[in-house]
Amino acid sequence: MSTKRVFNIAVMGAGLIGRRHVERVLAEERTALAAIIDPSPAGKAFAEEIGAPWHADFASAHSASRPDGVIIATPNGLHVENGLAAVRAGIPALVEKPIADSVRQAETLVQAAEKAGIPLLVGHHRRHNPLIAKAKEILESGELGTVLTAHGYFWTMKPDDYFDMAWRTRAGAGPVFLNLIHDIDLFRHFFGEVATVHAIESNAVRGHAVEETAVILLRFRSGALATFNVSDAVVAPWSWELTANENSAYPNQNEGCYQIGGTHGALSLPALELWSNVGPRGWLEPLQRRRVPYVPADPLAVQIRHFCEVIDGAAGPRVSGRDGLETLRVIEAVKTSAKTGRAIEIAAANDGFSLTEGVIA
Repeated sequence: MSTKRVFNIAVMGAGLIGRRHVERVLAEERTALAAIIDPSPAGKAFAEEIGAPWHADFASAHSASRPDGVIIATPNGLHVENGLAAVRAGIPALVEKPIADSVRQAETLVQAAEKAGIPLLVGHHRRHNPLIAKAKEILESGELGTVLTAHGYFWTMKPDDYFDMAWRTRAGAGPVFLNLIHDIDLFRHFFGEVATVHAIESNAVRGHAVEETAVILLRFRSGALATFNVSDAVVAPWSWELTANENSAYPNQNEGCYQIGGTHGALSLPALELWSNVGPRGWLEPLQRRRVPYVPADPLAVQIRHFCEVIDGAAGPRVSGRDGLETLRVIEAVKTSAKTGRAIEIAAANDGFSLTEGVIA
């Protein structure tokens, strides 16, 4: 009788998301926690609390006991430095989103991993949700006909004490970079690469250096058009966090946050409600609504199991470093468009992006 290999996984960063990863590593039968890597007193105390080996840096953890894989959940600005350390050590890495603070930095990490042949995954965990897999299956089945348009919301209220941490009021910490990046990644997963971005931002309420509200237009290379409306200063139920029931910390609401429209039907998420005409297509014809069943699962847990498969060589990354790079490229285009007031045309992969009137360095 064969037994499955157990993989020793180190977790870098003992903040909120790092601790959620630690929980999944400890709960998964195919993984063991190799170490907590975090130089802070809080990180050391957490390791002692759960009885895990603690190291202040990756080098000492690697020297003490080479892990099979490492999850990088450190602050965004350290992702590239930490990821490059893993690549140099020849250890597969799962890097939390965003993969880097900028496209240029992300390219450095992705190219290094590809050159070394070391698997690099990005923590866009929603792609591991069975709900998303089912939605993708519906889209690929052609049941909606030709997909023409989509709309997404991220409306929520971040309380005043959220901004007690000064970095959350500074450039790079607004809802576009911290939250919308997940939604943009899903829209890329559903509809393919983005060709053009036009965005407007506002900070009219809090007056921080970061946006609190943004409206975004997207044109995909497929020809589909999409809009996204994002704000972390609105009391409302329409966001993935409050509707998808992925994280019990958020009060779940029986609402939707994405609508996808095609020539033969429309799909609402996360309810997975499929709308179509009963007979001939037309606005005077009756509509029917069908909820598509699926088996729920914790996407972070599914992601851990997938990481094991990648380490084992049984699968390629579902969300690769290059995927993370291309999603970040769209986010960077959103920020540039909002700053300049112009539409941004995103060139083919690896060519950066350009304004409709000229090239941005």
